[in-house]
Amino acid sequence: MTTRPALHAESPKAAIFLDRELSQLMFNRRVLAQADDKRIPLLERLRYLCIVSNNLDEFFEVRVASLLAQGALHPDPSLAATLDRICKECHALVRQQYDILNTEVLPQLRARGVHLVRHTDRNEAQRAWVKQYFEREVRPLLTPIGLDPAHPFPQVSNKSLNFIVSLSGKDAFGRGTAIAIVKAPRVLPRVIQLPDDLSKGGGQLFCLLSSVIHSHVEDMFTGRDVIAYSQFRITRDSDLWVDEGEVKNLRQALKGELQGRQYGTAVRLEVAKNCPPELSDFLLGQFNLEPSRLYAVDGPVNLVRLAEMIDLVQQPSMRFPPFIAGMAQKSANLDIFEQMRKNDILLHHPFQSFQTVIDFICVAATDPQVVAIKQTIYRTGMDSDLMEALIKAAQLGKEVIVVVELKARFDEEANINWADKLEEAGAQVVYGVVGLKTHAKVALVIRREAEGLQYYSHLGTGNYHLTTTRLYTDFGLLTAHQQIGEEVNEVFIHLTSLTKPHKLTHLWLAPFALQEQIIKAIRNEARIARAGRPGRIIAKVNALVDESVIRALYAASHDGVKIDLIVRGACTLRPGVPGLSENIKVRSIIGRYLEHSRIYYFRNDLAHDVHLASADWMSRNLFRRIEVAFPVLDKGLKKRVIEEGLNPYLKDNSNAWELEPDGRYQRRRARGKQTEFSAQRYLMELLGSAENSIDG
Repeated sequence: MTTRPALHAESPKAAIFLDRELSQLMFNRRVLAQADDKRIPLLERLRYLCIVSNNLDEFFEVRVASLLAQGALHPDPSLAATLDRICKECHALVRQQYDILNTEVLPQLRARGVHLVRHTDRNEAQRAWVKQYFEREVRPLLTPIGLDPAHPFPQVSNKSLNFIVSLSGKDAFGRGTAIAIVKAPRVLPRVIQLPDDLSKGGGQLFCLLSSVIHSHVEDMFTGRDVIAYSQFRITRDSDLWVDEGEVKNLRQALKGELQGRQYGTAVRLEVAKNCPPELSDFLLGQFNLEPSRLYAVDGPVNLVRLAEMIDLVQQPSMRFPPFIAGMAQKSANLDIFEQMRKNDILLHHPFQSFQTVIDFICVAATDPQVVAIKQTIYRTGMDSDLMEALIKAAQLGKEVIVVVELKARFDEEANINWADKLEEAGAQVVYGVVGLKTHAKVALVIRREAEGLQYYSHLGTGNYHLTTTRLYTDFGLLTAHQQIGEEVNEVFIHLTSLTKPHKLTHLWLAPFALQEQIIKAIRNEARIARAGRPGRIIAKVNALVDESVIRALYAASHDGVKIDLIVRGACTLRPGVPGLSENIKVRSIIGRYLEHSRIYYFRNDLAHDVHLASADWMSRNLFRRIEVAFPVLDKGLKKRVIEEGLNPYLKDNSNAWELEPDGRYQRRRARGKQTEFSAQRYLMELLGSAENSIDG
């Protein structure tokens, strides 16, 4: 009899689990590799650089801020060591990012006639235009602040563009104020396009707001000499916190907290590479930051804003070819409810259009037979036809219940605004469950028909957000399955009444049963393998960090279950370790679209159980959120999920990275006579509109 692997609580965690934060940074390295990939159109490479910057911003605002706060409350040598490793990796990542920008992307853009012109590169006519622009559009909005006892260091908001200036001589009152701060208003564009006639060799000219201000910083301090200056940017703790046990109205409490987010505890300082040490030291002191939190960058302090330039460039060949999503096959003679009664409808976004889901809610809003619409909202954006349809339905007197997650990070303001509008229209709005985020993506339409009340459901892996449905891969299921509809209704009753939900047969609901059901399914595959039959697990998630799930996977691997995990981001499981995880492989796919769908597949003696879910295999999803995993029951659609959502990703040798036991990722490439295969490209060709001309 073989022995079980040593997976007891006393096992050294470092031996069996990878570091979560470093794993998340490894994901950003894989994204950065896209910016360094010469096969990718040039402006898309620039976009990947911007994505890395945006990801790092959130990493500092949330993860680093949380670790620093923990360390301040409970000093811990291991936590300090983790922060030190994170710091070194972030510095290396940022250096590589700016190196790609300066040695690859910008020079190649110049060669293609797209110039991001600095002050030193401008000719006389260009300087004259920039000066006029500064005097007309910029200077009136700037308020330089010379620091003295009556002019203290100003409030600097999170991720805003600012300048520190060192001055010599006396001010207008004969005093030697040596330091001034200039804040760039957020209403000003960060990328400015110069007139085409200023380009002697043709092409397009752009400059950055930071460069415009740099060029004329001396004009703001008449009678003073500017000794040195630098742009700077501060990143702050951006997690919102309210005492949900004390507040009476979560929406009103969060409204008050949103403004404070701009001025949380500082966690990172970015300055220009040529910033004098005395100025960066002064800023570190002002923000109470250690020197390791300083990032001196060779370029603009906020690369995210360079994304403004991408859509302004008039050369489509430097972007991905436009893609037109396919439409789900529907008969023109049947409405959406008749279609759903005939067959479940599986949607695979962005390869298939999200418009079918919008149509589902819009038709329900005006259908006289529809008596109620219930929906969860996690992210939906400032403009949403779907939300307008819910408002319309409420105005028409239908029962509209919307569970709005007010604490969806960085979407709080949009969700609060929609909650206000929905309530004004007469909808019943609740904000989920105190202490838990409602992350489930479900909608329910109840229709009065000859047979009585009938349920029509939409369940998805992604948000009801039109923009992200064009950029993220996700699955959605439209079904008239009455038992599933009844269970979806039970979830809504649970969320509104706070009563314990009835036993659910089809849906796996967190925080009550989802983790237990996942572990049960994993152990079932292990039992099958121990009996000498094939055990097989394939899972596709955004992150895998829950220790209980990982330990169950290790045990299943030891029992002979073959396990493939497709994990886009952080993964703390160590694959391929003899005696621990030799039957587990982990890969990550980084491509044109952000991989976002969650799929759980268990072979289960050829039953081929497939669940789609809103939940990643993270402790927060399994225990601290309202999440729903739902089965795909139709055999044909189940086959589609496997053949579209899993198999192509296991075959990918173009955008795939394989995780090594030590936490490093190796890029998978076609070798020898192998044909290069990209899962995303395959799905674009398989499911996209016939109007597409897919290239590159």
